[in-house]
Amino acid sequence: MKAFLGTSVLVAAFYGEHQHHGPSFALFVRQKKSTACTAAYCLAGVYSVLTGMPGKDKASPDEALHFLRGDVRDRLTLITLDAAEYVKTIEGAAGAGISGGAIYDAIIGRCAVNAKAKTIYTWNVRHFIRLGAEVASRVRTPTAGGDESAIY
Repeated sequence: MKAFLGTSVLVAAFYGEHQHHGPSFALFVRQKKSTACTAAYCLAGVYSVLTGMPGKDKASPDEALHFLRGDVRDRLTLITLDAAEYVKTIEGAAGAGISGGAIYDAIIGRCAVNAKAKTIYTWNVRHFIRLGAEVASRVRTPTAGGDESAIY
């Protein structure tokens, strides 16, 4: 896989008013299932954020489902972990001193590594660079011009 799109990029692609919408949406619409992916786990995260936003920004369950079922699944291959990979990921995180909610980033990072994604796109850069060199070396933010060389 060439590209892995994380939850923060997918949320920004959905919301036209989001501060990162432009580069996230541009990146998202360039993707094809044959070269881009996300973690199946990210679908739950995106759904949670979209339907849990306060006020006028809150998406209805139907709007969120339409985005995930249609747009996301049409453009991105979904990557999962099996039971053994979940345990291995948790063991690795524990060994690296990763605790709390950061385990979810570790799961997403493992999906990206398993998919052999060249680039992991996220707006939560620091969440992923703490996961070790195998993940950190692939982390980038989307750019308006499509420049994929900004490494963190």
